[in-house]
Amino acid sequence: MTDRNIAVVGAGYWGKNLIRNFAELGALHTICDASAPALQEAAARYPDVRTQSDYRRVLDDAGVRGVVIATPAAQHYSMARAALLAGKDVFVEKPLALSVHEGAELVELAGTSERVLLVGHLLEYHPALDILRQIVNDGELGKVQYIYSNRLNLGKFRTEENILWSFAPHDIASILGLLGDELPTHVSAHGGSYLNSGIADVTLSTLTFASEARAHIFVSWLHPFKEQRLVVVGDRKMAEFADTDATDKLKLYEHRIDWVDRMPQPVPGEARPVPFPGDEPLRLECLDFLRCIQDRGCPKSDGRRALQVLKVLAACQESLENGGVLVRPNHSAADYFAHASSVIEQPVQIGSGSKIWHFTHVMPGAIIGRGCVLGQNVFIGSNVRLGNNVKVENNVSVFEGVTLEDDVFCGPSCVFTNVINPRSHVSRKHEFRPTLVRKGVTIGANAVIVCGHTIGRYAFIGAGSVVTQDVPDYALVYGNPARRCGWMCACGVRLLQEEHGLHCPACGARYACGGTDSIAPVEENMHADTTD
Repeated sequence: MTDRNIAVVGAGYWGKNLIRNFAELGALHTICDASAPALQEAAARYPDVRTQSDYRRVLDDAGVRGVVIATPAAQHYSMARAALLAGKDVFVEKPLALSVHEGAELVELAGTSERVLLVGHLLEYHPALDILRQIVNDGELGKVQYIYSNRLNLGKFRTEENILWSFAPHDIASILGLLGDELPTHVSAHGGSYLNSGIADVTLSTLTFASEARAHIFVSWLHPFKEQRLVVVGDRKMAEFADTDATDKLKLYEHRIDWVDRMPQPVPGEARPVPFPGDEPLRLECLDFLRCIQDRGCPKSDGRRALQVLKVLAACQESLENGGVLVRPNHSAADYFAHASSVIEQPVQIGSGSKIWHFTHVMPGAIIGRGCVLGQNVFIGSNVRLGNNVKVENNVSVFEGVTLEDDVFCGPSCVFTNVINPRSHVSRKHEFRPTLVRKGVTIGANAVIVCGHTIGRYAFIGAGSVVTQDVPDYALVYGNPARRCGWMCACGVRLLQEEHGLHCPACGARYACGGTDSIAPVEENMHADTTD
């Protein structure tokens, strides 16, 4: 029997369906809602389930492992964030948040805290969509040329978000899934506000993909009838998924186009119904959340995929607000170079002018500044921070816990560690020791930086050295273990001793000794930067 460890927050229009499913699955622990009438109704229907009006008490309850958030969209970010920080696994209804920045923060937080983050893109769990994705992946439709999706109804009107954010997440998620989770290169959106000023009731969005496929998404809550229809047009066959049809919801069309005297001629074919399992998508979604809580797996509709949807939504909203102009969903994509063989897992932040070369892998949560260069076969771990103008040469792995400030140079095959006593059979992710490499540091080829230490500004680590302790600013260290053997100028030249301190024979900068193991520049010069 499933443990009773799920709290559903929000007992309203959609929350009631989630409550029902988790109750039927024997997993419902608590129903939370600020509305007394809603709680009274829930208590009458589910007398064996706890009710709670205070969300904080739900988060403090050790018996609750998973929190399901079915509240208005404007509350998704703050409530999901609080639940993750409280150590709970989270199932949040779509959209994940109302901004890409907030969504990325939730995805990063779920990753660093090793919590489940499932986002309620319900169509991801529809058995018909599973079959349709398989049909597309198997090439039965040929090359996908065009997709359109209609999601139309009369109401339910909202004021906290417009129709684009209320209806379109389902369609965007479906389209991205059918096209291999490829982000569109450009989007545009047009719409109108007829009931409430500034809140669009009807929108038409166009998505253009690098594969030359296009998609249109028409959503409205000012429509005389309900329709949910997805059509996929390939160069061999066509498919239709009509969720509001009573029967034959998924169909394949054997249409083709013949060319006669250089003119296209349509040749209609038979519509063939495609059977699929009749499982309730919401029940499958709830089961996926329970499975992930149990085995710590990744949800089918996880936070990273939801963040891709959020990027498209935000770009459509920007276009909508600016008269339908073309907008790139991932603005940073055009601001840096990434070789086609590199792997960049979202969400990441990469500054303008940076270059990422062959076979380099950047993990989610990494932040890379402006003007950086990552050479061949570099690995940047989750949540690693690189400042501006950082150069990482070939075959370097910068693991989680390492921070490289501005102007750091990492020579070929240098090594960072993040655990002091690793064992293959013992997980020590919670014991990562941070390594801070300050501004302007040079690390020579094949050097090893043992974790838990700070390398001071403009220090110079000799090739092949093994650093086992903190390194002062401007120090020249080498050997195994590395020892200080002199001092370096910020310009990269070894300093010479003089009567009252040290000076650089290349740039003329002077440094004063602050004791046996520290120096500082006497005055500002074009190379040294002494600001924190």
